[in-house]
Amino acid sequence: MAIAAIHDYATLLPLLKKTPDRQLWCSYDQEADVLYVTFQRPTKVTDSELTDDDVVVRYSGDQVVGYDILHASKRP
Repeated sequence: MAIAAIHDYATLLPLLKKTPDRQLWCSYDQEADVLYVTFQRPTKVTDSELTDDDVVVRYSGDQVVGYDILHASKRP
């Protein structure tokens, strides 16, 4: 299970190239089963969209500032 979790986080690493300070914050809400991934703090979200695979993409203007991965524990 830990190997799968590391793989999931590793897939996010290319996104760090797009962030100016190259930092990544993650938190997991077990009750909601949502993994929150943030590239910018403090984050001022101006818009968001839900993708077909249940990922909420959060924007500040035109810049992606984070993702909310819904049903995180059920993903391969």
